[in-house]
Amino acid sequence: MYKKFATSSFIRSVIMVVSGTAGAQVLTMLFAPIITRFYGAEAFGLLGTFTAVLAILVPIAALAYPIAIVLPKNDDYARAIAKLSIYISMLVSTIILVSIILFSNDIADLLNIQTIENYLILVPFALFFAAAEQVMQQWLIRKKQFKIMARVAVSQSLILNSSKVGIGYFSPLGFVLVILATLGNALYAFQLWIGSYKTTAPNDRITYKKIDFKRVKEVALIYRDFPLYRAPQQFINALSQSLPILMLASFFGPASAGFYTLAKTVMAIPSTLVGKAVGDVFYPRITEAAHNNENLYQLIKKATFALAALGFLPFMSVILFGPWLFGFVFGEEWVLAGEYARWLSVWIYFMFMNPPSNKAIPILEIQGFYLFFTFFTIFLRLIALLVGYFVFKSDVISVMLFSITGAVINIAIITIVLWKSHKFNIGRYLND
Repeated sequence: MYKKFATSSFIRSVIMVVSGTAGAQVLTMLFAPIITRFYGAEAFGLLGTFTAVLAILVPIAALAYPIAIVLPKNDDYARAIAKLSIYISMLVSTIILVSIILFSNDIADLLNIQTIENYLILVPFALFFAAAEQVMQQWLIRKKQFKIMARVAVSQSLILNSSKVGIGYFSPLGFVLVILATLGNALYAFQLWIGSYKTTAPNDRITYKKIDFKRVKEVALIYRDFPLYRAPQQFINALSQSLPILMLASFFGPASAGFYTLAKTVMAIPSTLVGKAVGDVFYPRITEAAHNNENLYQLIKKATFALAALGFLPFMSVILFGPWLFGFVFGEEWVLAGEYARWLSVWIYFMFMNPPSNKAIPILEIQGFYLFFTFFTIFLRLIALLVGYFVFKSDVISVMLFSITGAVINIAIITIVLWKSHKFNIGRYLND
């Protein structure tokens, strides 16, 4: 049993991705107590508001086409999708840049984000870099080059965090964090490209020279369900997850947004460390399983329950001791962030379990349903925040209600995907 576990290519790939992500997160946590003592809650609020706006726009940067890079059997079709993604992201970023140049004041007033009005001009650049990063990540996932991804994750974390400390020692201002966040996306994409170019064979590189426009148009039509369903779904989901920062900043001030930003960043570490790693490896694995007529239900169920067991103790620890832990590690100023983290743990624990279900959605061909479901859930999350503000007039209760709603939503997604995968297996069996 142990030998089979140790020699599993899936497990080895997960360990490879986790090792790089773990190194990156360890570096982030080592630097965090220094960074939080340089930059105050308001500086983190400025960064959080900027990244919240960026996160909302990222799903439409390339219309979710990068996610499809893993799916084609033929590499030329995958390269065509990558080329299409870059073209779309250039167009979208240019449109947003022109809009911000002409209407930055109106946009800031409409979204009530006057605190970052001067930095909105950076959004289209960060957006394009984020799209390029997505393209490179999905290509490396397709080629199962997890070692490159692991190495770049560590390098990126070291460079970015040391820059925050070095510059923050002399100028601990919010705009420093915003500029570094923008440059960080560019650096990440560039490092992934360099790593791929140096360590892979020419046939495994993501080049566009031989990809004609006819093939780009062909893949745009073949995988049109991604812009039609997945991009809107991701946009709505990003909007719903960015709502707390934007509304906390609007209702309770930038410091509350800063507390939430730190709490969410810390609590997302397990999801980034293990959940995303499992998801990245699981996506090509379940694609292969579907091609080979394997039992998708069992594959999704085992991965989900393994994540549930793995995440129970870390998240329970924060639920019990969050405020004390944050005060001790990050400084007394951040105790309230620990209270936020206590409630966020309830939501993020189930989100931590969700990657296998999330990655199975394109395979099960339920992206249309997932779009509708996500659209419905944004109203639930919005209501939770509004009740916390208007009824209880409490930032903590707002975060609590938002988190409980998020937990219920993730439980529903996992349940639906397991049910659909079971029906998928039965239908395939009957057809055979």
